[in-house]
Amino acid sequence: MPRTKGDHEARRRDVSEAVWRVLAAHGFGGLTMRAVAAELDATTGLLTHYFPTKRDLVAYALDLLEVRSDSRLRRTAGEGLSALRAALLDILPLTGEATVSNRIWVSSWDAALADPELTVDYARKYARSRDKLRDLVAAAQQLGELPPGDPARIAAGAQSHVLGLVVQALFDPEAFPPHRQIGLLDDYLATLASPPPSGDDGHAAST
Repeated sequence: MPRTKGDHEARRRDVSEAVWRVLAAHGFGGLTMRAVAAELDATTGLLTHYFPTKRDLVAYALDLLEVRSDSRLRRTAGEGLSALRAALLDILPLTGEATVSNRIWVSSWDAALADPELTVDYARKYARSRDKLRDLVAAAQQLGELPPGDPARIAAGAQSHVLGLVVQALFDPEAFPPHRQIGLLDDYLATLASPPPSGDDGHAAST
């Protein structure tokens, strides 16, 4: 009997789940046609129907990772500084699911850096994230919860801070358990919320 559209979509879901399991267990370094086919209990020949080349498989895995990340439940918060804090907490590996997602993201950096098109795509992804943080910073400034300053500059610093925490927590989870990650983020936000010394605009003084 001919395959129906429902059969095709179901098979694509099966492939997606297999790709995700391989990523969760082995990262992008272990993402191969053979590994995904083994997860599906299928042949690599069947898999090439969906992914003619390894690059197609990698590109699909990156799209799948973004979809999975976007679909994760997000913390609810009000506005201003609490909304900025919630957005930054959502990036950190504070739960099992968030840890798996972050492990895959970090392992994907090598694949993205090796491909000029993916490098540009990743730069855009992180730029979009900074833009969202910038808007939250600006809202907190309007409420008087953060001192004046360039919202884009502050957002870039906040993104850099949490990404640094992500890497440290993944490599040394005992030294950076969830409660310490949260504490370090709150310390950082408290520093942001403190008004700068008189005459200090956030830039180094001219000499």
